[in-house]
Amino acid sequence: MDYPVWQLAATGGGFWIAVIATVHVFVAHFAVGGGLFLVLTETKGRRENSPAILDYVKSHTTFFLLLTMVFGGLSGVAIWFTIAVLSPGGTLILVNSFVWGWAMEWTFFLGEIAALLVYHYSFGKMAARDHLRVGWLYFIFAWLSLFTINGIIGVMLTPGAWATTNGFWDGMFNPSFWPSLFFRSFLAFMLAGLFGFVTAVRVKEPAARERVVRSCVLWAVVSLPFLALSGWWYVSVLPPSTMDFILHGSAEIAPYLKALPVIAVLVGVFALLMAVRLPISVRTPVAALLLVLGFGVVGAFEYIREAGRRPFIISERLWSTGIAPAQAEPLTDAFLPRAAWTKNKDVTAENRLDAGREIYAFQCLSCHSLAGPMKDIRKYTGHIGNEGVAAYLTGQGRLFKQMPPFVGSPAERDALAAYITSTVNGRPLDKPVVADIKTLPLDIPAFDPDTASHLLLSWCTLGLKCITDADGFFSFLPPGSAVGAVLIRRDVVPEVVTDGVEITYAAPEGFKHPSKHVDFWKYAPSLIGKAPKPDQSAGGKGLDGTLAYNEKSKTFEAAGIPVVPYADDGSVNPYPLFTITATDKATGQVVAQTKTVLPVSTEMSCWKCHGGAFRKGGVTGISGVTAQGILTVHDKRSGTDLAARAAAGQPVMCQSCHPDALFDAPADPKRLNLSAAMHGFHVNYMTGQGEDACANCHPDSHTGVTRCLRDNHSAKGIGCSSCHGFMEDHALSVLRAEQAAGKKRAEIFMKNITPRLVAQTADINPRLAWVQEPDCLTCHPDFVMAKRDAKAFNVWVKDRSGLYRNRKEDTGNVPCIACHGAPHATYVANNAYGKNRDNVQPLQYMGFAGVIGSKGRCDVCHTVEMEGSEMHHPNMVRE
Repeated sequence: MDYPVWQLAATGGGFWIAVIATVHVFVAHFAVGGGLFLVLTETKGRRENSPAILDYVKSHTTFFLLLTMVFGGLSGVAIWFTIAVLSPGGTLILVNSFVWGWAMEWTFFLGEIAALLVYHYSFGKMAARDHLRVGWLYFIFAWLSLFTINGIIGVMLTPGAWATTNGFWDGMFNPSFWPSLFFRSFLAFMLAGLFGFVTAVRVKEPAARERVVRSCVLWAVVSLPFLALSGWWYVSVLPPSTMDFILHGSAEIAPYLKALPVIAVLVGVFALLMAVRLPISVRTPVAALLLVLGFGVVGAFEYIREAGRRPFIISERLWSTGIAPAQAEPLTDAFLPRAAWTKNKDVTAENRLDAGREIYAFQCLSCHSLAGPMKDIRKYTGHIGNEGVAAYLTGQGRLFKQMPPFVGSPAERDALAAYITSTVNGRPLDKPVVADIKTLPLDIPAFDPDTASHLLLSWCTLGLKCITDADGFFSFLPPGSAVGAVLIRRDVVPEVVTDGVEITYAAPEGFKHPSKHVDFWKYAPSLIGKAPKPDQSAGGKGLDGTLAYNEKSKTFEAAGIPVVPYADDGSVNPYPLFTITATDKATGQVVAQTKTVLPVSTEMSCWKCHGGAFRKGGVTGISGVTAQGILTVHDKRSGTDLAARAAAGQPVMCQSCHPDALFDAPADPKRLNLSAAMHGFHVNYMTGQGEDACANCHPDSHTGVTRCLRDNHSAKGIGCSSCHGFMEDHALSVLRAEQAAGKKRAEIFMKNITPRLVAQTADINPRLAWVQEPDCLTCHPDFVMAKRDAKAFNVWVKDRSGLYRNRKEDTGNVPCIACHGAPHATYVANNAYGKNRDNVQPLQYMGFAGVIGSKGRCDVCHTVEMEGSEMHHPNMVRE
C-alpha cells in the first residue's frame, strides 16, 4: 500500500515469481552440488589416471560454467528485479534486516566466480594439486553461499524469535535453518548426479562412459534417502499451524505434496536404469527425463514451501498484499485514504467501480491473474454475484489462512466486490429478488356458536417448515411438516376430548403429488435405512392422514407430512390450507372442522455464494448448480466425497454425520451439531450485517416468495434479533454449547466473532438448537404486553417442555399455541398471500382476527358468560 503496483493483470505476479525462482533455484542448487561433483570426479580421473574421465570433467566444466554462472547469474538478477517490483515492502524488510548477510553472500558469490573461472581456464595448465585446491575453493564458496541464503529464505517461513527481536542471528539461525540446510545440500548433490548424466552420455570411450554414468547413479541414488530424512526433519520443525496448513489446509498444496515423493522415487528408479548398459539412443532421453524429474522435485518442494507461508510473504511480518498485520486495524476503517498511490480516497456512487479497481490492484493482484495461468480470479468468483464476493471478502483469512484478511471499510469491500463482479467477470450486479405474489382465495369454515357442540383448534407445530430440495445432491432439511390439534367439547365447563374421536388432515386440491416437484425422498435411506413410497415422507405419512393422540402432550399430532410449496400445476404456494376434521368414531358424524396453514418453504439463497440461481421460477428452491457447488466446497474443506456419492446416486442427509436435535439424530457426536456447524461457519462470512443476513438462508425476505415473518411481532417492527440475536450472537450461543462439550471446531469458528448484543462472548448463555429457544416470558412476564424494545435474547428455556409449542395454559389442558397461533404467525397475523390466511380459526370462531377468546369472547368455548375470569393465565382479560 506504500508503493506503486506493477500491473501484471494477465498473469499475476505470482506466476513470474514461480517461474523465475524455480528455474533459478534449480540451477543454483546444481551450482553447489555440481562443484563437489567436479572436484571429486577430477580426483577420480587423476587417481585412475584416466584421460577420458579428465576430458569429461573439462567438458562438463564448460557446461557447468555457462549454466550456473551465466544463466544462473542472470536468473538471480531476474529474481531481485521481480521481487523488488512485486513486493517492495517484503524486499525492503529482508534487505534492512539482513544487510550483512547479503554482504557475506555476495562475497562468497564473488569467490565462486573467481574460483570457477580459474578452475575452467586453468584446466590442464595448472599443477593437479593446485587445480584441485581451486575446485575445492569453488565448492566451499558455493556451499557457504547456500548456507547464507538458506538462513534468509528460511526466516520467511519460520521466523521464530526473529519475529519479535528482529535480531540478525535469530533470523539467520531460525528454527528451520539446519534441516533446510541439510535438505538443500542433499538436493544439490542429487541434482549434480542428474546433470552429470546429460554430459556423461556423450563420453565417447565406452569404458570411461560406464564409469562416469555409474558414478552419476551413486550421486543421484545415495542422495535420495538422506533427502527424505532431512525432509522429514524439516517438516517436524515447522510450527503446528503451518504444518497443519501444508498437510491438510490447502487443496492447492495437496497435489504437490502427493507428487513430491512419487517424483523422488521415479528419480531413483530411472537413475538405477541408467546403470544398465543401454544404448545411447535410450540413455539420452532417460537422462533428459531425469533432469525433468529433478526439476519436478525442486518445483514441488519450492511450491510447497512458498505456499506454506500463506497468507504471508514473510511469516508474521508481512502479508502477501504487502500490508503488515500491525497496519491492519486502522485500515479497517478506511483503506483508500491511507494508500499512498490511489487516486480515489473514498467510495462514492460515481467512482465505486474505479475505487474497486484500485483496491483490487493493491489487495488482489499480487497473487491473482485475470484469465492467466495461476490463480485466475475468475475461477474463484465467476460463478457468483457481488453479494457472494462480498461474503468471501468478509470471511477472507478467518477460517482458511491461505489468503490475508481484507482490510478496508464495508463500503470499500462492496466496491471491490462490485468491480470483480461487474468489470472482471462481466456479470450484472445483484438486485433483490422480488416475487410476484397474488392473493389466494380463502374459504372460512362455518361455525354457529348457538348450535356447535365442539370446537376444533389446530396449528402447525413448526410455525414454518423449511426444506432443501437439492434433488440428487444432499438434504439437511427433509420434507415433513407437523400438525397438532385439540378438540374441545363446548359447555359451561368445556372439556378437552381425548378419545372416541378420529381427527384427520387433508391437503387442499392441487397439492396431492409432491414428488412431481421434489425428488428428495431418495435421501430417506441415509436416515431411516429404507426408501418410502412415492408421495410419502420418510416416516410413511402422506398428504392425507390421521392424527394420533399423544398421551404426554394431551393433543392429537401428525408429523412427517410431505408438504411442498408447489401445487400440482407448478405454481408456488408456501401456505397451503389443510382441512382438519374431527369425526365421532361411534356415529361417523363430523363433530368439528377447521382449516390450518401448513407453511413450507424452499427459499434458501445458497446460490448467492455457491453459484447458480433459484431452482423454481427464479424465486425459490436449490438448483443443481448450487447444490454441486456446495458439495464441492464441502469436499474441498472437509475431505469428504459427497459430490462423488451424489454422482453415484447415493446422496446423503447432513444429519448422517452432524447431530441434530430436530430429528433426534445423534450421528457422530464428535462433530458439531448441524445448527452450530451451519451458523458457526457462515457467520464468519456474514459479520456486520443486520437482520437482513437471516434472509440469506431463512425465508423472511420482505420481497421474497415466502415472507414468513407475518405475526403480530413483525407488525410492530420486532425482528429476528430481538429473540435470536444478530447472526453473531445466535451463532455464538450454539457454538458455546459445543465448546463446553469439548469440540475444538467450535473454538475455531468462534475465534474471530464478536457478539453484538452483549459485551463479550462469555456473557452469552450456551444453548442447544431446537431444544433451548428464547423464552416468551422474558418479554411477557406474568403475560403482560411487552415493551416494543424488549428482547428475549440470551434467556433460553431449560428443555423442550418450556418451548412455546409445548407450553399450556394454567389448567394444563390447552396449549398456548392453540389460542395464540403458530410461531411467526401469532395472532393477529398478516399473510402476503391473503391478509387472513393465518387467521382462519379466529375468524371462524369469533368473526375477527385475534387471540382465541380475546375481547371477552369466552363464549367460543363456554356456553355461559364468564365475567372476566383469568383462569387460563394472568392478565388475559384486557383491552
